[in-house]
This record gives sequence, structure tokens and C-alpha cells, in this order.
Amino acid sequence: MTHTCTIFFNNLVVTLFIIKFATLVVTNAKPATFLQDFHITWSDSHIKQLDGGKAIQLLLDQNSGCGFASKSKYLFGRVSMKIKLIPGDSAGTVTAFYMNSDTNEIRDELDFEFLGNRTGQPYSVQTNVYARGKGDREQRINLWFDPAADFHTYSILWNHHHVVFYVDEIPIRVYKNNEDKGIPFPKIQPMGVYSTLWEADDWATRGGLEKIDWTKAPFYAYYKDFDIEGCTVPNLEQCTNNPSDWWEGAGYQHLDPVAGRRYRWVRLNHMVYDYCTDKQRNPVTPPECLAGI
Repeated sequence: MTHTCTIFFNNLVVTLFIIKFATLVVTNAKPATFLQDFHITWSDSHIKQLDGGKAIQLLLDQNSGCGFASKSKYLFGRVSMKIKLIPGDSAGTVTAFYMNSDTNEIRDELDFEFLGNRTGQPYSVQTNVYARGKGDREQRINLWFDPAADFHTYSILWNHHHVVFYVDEIPIRVYKNNEDKGIPFPKIQPMGVYSTLWEADDWATRGGLEKIDWTKAPFYAYYKDFDIEGCTVPNLEQCTNNPSDWWEGAGYQHLDPVAGRRYRWVRLNHMVYDYCTDKQRNPVTPPECLAGI
């Protein structure tokens, strides 16, 4: 009888483990294809699905660029994509990955903008933060690898405490919530996830000095491993600092010591522009720069 009970108990434990594991898999399931979470917003003839929709190709030529957006809007969370940028002479092009509230005067927006280069020059990534309609917070770093040679992961973490931009899990920018000092922070408006590939040779490369060489067209950028984990609108009442949302947890409210060291390394060795120190544009230092960004 004891032997029978032991076998039954062991089988029960195994069954419960399988059920629990299956539940976790369903709960943490990622979108399998591009069209599950996104739709094409601009020039569908210039976006091609690859690998059964698990990856996409964006195309820019003299006729058009293209873009896509998430089907849902989110209030806090983390969004991540793997991107392989335009190789060779990409001067004048911009590949953008960003979040946007899709409002005008009081727009909130979090930007990654990858600025094309002349062959042999480093690729720059520009970040920007709009909060309650105020932007002009550009920072720019030169990437420490060739982002056109392979896919790299670009992520935005957004919670009540800060916004963090990551490249391959290395933080390159932190925008803290300093509302207690009267500085706007994006926390009221939900934002969608967007990406575009477009012509911007009036400003993108060396301030517009380098123009697109259309003899090199068409230009291609590639995306895969789309991952959005966030509080989905319209359930806004559930998006207010809910402790069950992992991105609001204690470990995500500040950079840990390792991430802090990586962040300082990027800022010291790879930053090439910071609006906080641009006295021509900002004779008076912006308040968020004094408060710590």
C-alpha cells in the first residue's frame, strides 16, 4: 500500500509540474510572426515578410520608404527588436524604432534613430525623449560594432521610475522620472510601437552635408524577434504602478552596479553629442540635465 501511494504521489508531482510548466509557456509566449502584433502603415510594397513572417525586410528607394506599427498601445513595459541596418554607403538614410503616443501638441515619444553613414565611418544612433509635448532632448552615440554585419538587439524599458534605452542589453541612455522637480515624464499617455525607413539627407549625416547616393539604392534593413511585454490599452486602470508587472519591480527601478558601469563606459567612450552640453542650442542648461538624466 505504501509503495502504491508513493507511486501515485510521484506521478501527481510530475503531472502538476507539467501543468505548471505548460501554463508558464502560455503566459510567457512571444509573438510568432510579425503580423500578430504589427501592421504595415506605409508603402506595403516596400515591406517583405521573411521566414514565414518571423522576420521582415524594409526597403527604401527613390519612390518611397516604408513603416509599420503595433496594433495595440501600451502604458509601460519593455519593447525589443533585433535589427540589421543598411550596409555600405547609407548616408542620408534613417532607420527608426520608437514609441509614440500619436498625439500632436502633447506628444510623448521615445526614439531610436539610426543615422546612415558614408562607407568606413561609424554608425550613429540618436535617442530622443518627448514628454508632454516637449522634445529636443537628443543624445547621440557611435556604435562600437558594425550594426549592418549582423542583427543586434535594441530595447526600450519604460516604467514609473525611468526610461532606459539598451543596445544588446547595455544601457546607453537613462531618462529619470523627476516629476517632483517639475520636469515632465511620459506616464499618462499610452504609446504604440513604430518603425520606419526613410530619406532624411537634409539632416541625418553630418548635419545634411552628406546626401543619399541613389546609385546605391535600393537600401534594405532587416528586423526579427519582435518582443513587446507591456500593459495593454484599453485596460489603463491596470497600468498604474502594478507590482505584478515585472518591469515595475525593484530590480528595474534603477541600474544595478554592472549596468551602471556599462552605462558609464558608453557615455565616456562613445557619446558624440549631448543636448545638455550644447550651449549654442541651450544657453541655459535644461532642468532635467541638472536633476540627473
